[in-house]
Amino acid sequence: MAIIVQKFGGTSVANPERIRNVAKRVAKNFDQGNDMVVILSAMAGVTDSLIHLAGQMADSPDRRELDVLLATGEQTTAALLAMTLKSMNYPAVSLLGYQAEVVTDHNYSNARILDIGASRIKEMLEKRNIVVVAGFQGTDAEGNITTLGRGGSDTSAVAIAAALKANVCEIYTDVDGVYTADPNVCSKARKLDKISCEEMLEMASLGAKVLHIRSVEFALKHNVTVYVRSSFNEEEGTMVINGDHDMERPVVSGITYSKNEARITLKKVPDQPGIAAKIFSPIADAKINVDMIIQNTRAEGQTDLTFTVPKTEFKKALDIERKVAEQIGAEQVLGDENIAKVSVTGIGMKSHSGVALKMFDCLAAENINITMISTSEIRISCVVEEKKAELAVRVLHTAFGLDREE
Repeated sequence: MAIIVQKFGGTSVANPERIRNVAKRVAKNFDQGNDMVVILSAMAGVTDSLIHLAGQMADSPDRRELDVLLATGEQTTAALLAMTLKSMNYPAVSLLGYQAEVVTDHNYSNARILDIGASRIKEMLEKRNIVVVAGFQGTDAEGNITTLGRGGSDTSAVAIAAALKANVCEIYTDVDGVYTADPNVCSKARKLDKISCEEMLEMASLGAKVLHIRSVEFALKHNVTVYVRSSFNEEEGTMVINGDHDMERPVVSGITYSKNEARITLKKVPDQPGIAAKIFSPIADAKINVDMIIQNTRAEGQTDLTFTVPKTEFKKALDIERKVAEQIGAEQVLGDENIAKVSVTGIGMKSHSGVALKMFDCLAAENINITMISTSEIRISCVVEEKKAELAVRVLHTAFGLDREE
């Protein structure tokens, strides 16, 4: 029939009853003649508990040993699901990341997948086994256990689906699909039947929490069809399609926001070649991601440079830039954690003009000030006050005609 990869998140396997429900769903697909590969996250809350436990042992736990510890969460759920399926008289076998030949780089706690051999998975499938794989983990070239960072099980699933040339990769979570906005913020948000990988990649990077961004990157690169569904009902979900053919092209498909943003400004920076590199090199060395960058030229050979970083990295980045400012002769370093990024995304923006103007007019009408702007071919993002972010989402959702019909 088909090769189906199914991934179940932490809430989907949070207790024995939910694990049994997952087993029933997997068994139903197996009974239809499909080859089944199941990727599991740790039970909800387990990873945080393990991190807390590690913190009690050391102020700064060794990253290699932390990965060894964190990998046990997914190992537990993989074994429990395989046990459950076997008790239901289904042939099942659990594999850890290294057994599934998930090869990563050496970056503990945030490793990137380099290759997936998948020969053992294929061998098990040929024998009509249901293969249950511990997500979130792999092994580096030296045989060390590595983990893929938050949301890494999504990436495991899509990468394994790519290696197997699976017909579909189904991501089961506690939401029933991809919405035009966060339903907790915008009551009129509606579920999308389809969305392009390109749009999903933008939305995932801009705050949509349905899929991990690296999993979408894999889907886009390896032409994997991803289907987002709920673990708790049988409703149709959202198909994430590689390419935008066979899809209607709404100008805007979704409104996203992120409050995990902070802004850093260096005042009166010397406007000279090489200065930008001196500002951002230590940030890159600290593995801090920079998002928006704005430079405003002053008179007398000086400029102001502003950029955003994740709020979780704000203090670290601010300390770095204060040292940089002394080295390059900048006058002052300012920081602001009370900001948010609001974005409109849509494949139809490629062929429609006036989206930016409509966004700016809409925010101005609500007295929402814009302090930074960035764009891509299918996305416009604005930095606003954090306290006005949710209002911005709602008014933009209405302005672009995305509200659910009552």
